[in-house]
Amino acid sequence: MSAPALQIFAGPRARARLAERGMRPEDVRVVPAAAGGPKGLILGPLDQFIFGDWLLRSTQEVHLIGASIGAWRMATACLSADAAATQAEFARLSYEYVHQHYDSEPGKPPSAASVSAAFAAKLDEVFGGREAAVLGHPRWRLHILTSRGRGLLLGREGRLRTPLGYAGAFAANALARPALGRWLERVLFSDARTPLPVPLQDFRSQQVALEARNFQPSLLASCSIPFWLKAVQDIPGAPRGAYWDGGITDYHLHLNYAAMAGEGLVLYPHFQRQVVPGWLDKAWKRRHGATPFLDNVVVLAPHPDWVRRLPRAKLPDRADFQHFGDDAAGRARVWLQAIAESQRLRDEFAAACAAPSVQALPL
Repeated sequence: MSAPALQIFAGPRARARLAERGMRPEDVRVVPAAAGGPKGLILGPLDQFIFGDWLLRSTQEVHLIGASIGAWRMATACLSADAAATQAEFARLSYEYVHQHYDSEPGKPPSAASVSAAFAAKLDEVFGGREAAVLGHPRWRLHILTSRGRGLLLGREGRLRTPLGYAGAFAANALARPALGRWLERVLFSDARTPLPVPLQDFRSQQVALEARNFQPSLLASCSIPFWLKAVQDIPGAPRGAYWDGGITDYHLHLNYAAMAGEGLVLYPHFQRQVVPGWLDKAWKRRHGATPFLDNVVVLAPHPDWVRRLPRAKLPDRADFQHFGDDAAGRARVWLQAIAESQRLRDEFAAACAAPSVQALPL
């Protein structure tokens, strides 16, 4: 018998609920989606099953909150309420991400401006004219995380001010995560119909109504990795300033889910067990552990042994761009193989959902 591909972790409240009644779609109230670039590709088959099958067996409102590729994934879920169409949209997302290509001089990386322009065009190709469908989904409520620069250095993007500002942000975050709020703040573009039930007092935050006019700019901003893409300036309906990748402030969305109003679980398809608060916290291992914020969270994560059997013995990541260089076809081939292997994650989760009780591992 082959080793499992999927591990299910849960906080104490969630573990007790899963043991008592199993994994039920009607129990899910929030689905977070992490930043992490190409790592999110392995979650495509899970997304197809969760949004294009399993959750459709229930009737409750579900809040989808994402940063970077996670925001793109959650916006994709909102494109249709039809099962087959939703699965097709997630297949398209995987295809578009795998085959992304940006023109550049031989041996040189593409400029941030060219990447931003090409990515904005791709978002418009996928979502243009469909904003009403995304914002009017009958059950899903979309929330997009971005990071807004503050102060003289990060309030506007600049050739010198931006690297200096991020150096200051890194130093402040090293002292304490709340100190990062002097440099960057979380701005959540949030479904105007129903507020996110998760409180945001853990970090300096603002909420803005998600509308047709700011949907694509906020989604582009949420995916705009500093120095890889340009900041998005002055998003309509939001405070003026430079907006970057939502993963800077909320890499894995380690939010206070345990304090959300009402009952229910948070279902978190993730590419690892740890829920790291911000991108700048990657270096600080002491911030990677579970906290009481995650007491009602269920994390679906790949087993490390399964990951070691993937091409290059790891998840797809941004380092693959450097490794393959101009060999875009080689990179795409490896990524598509990882996606094909991740069908096992979907199949094992489906099997767990059919069981009357689920014994989850502690987060």
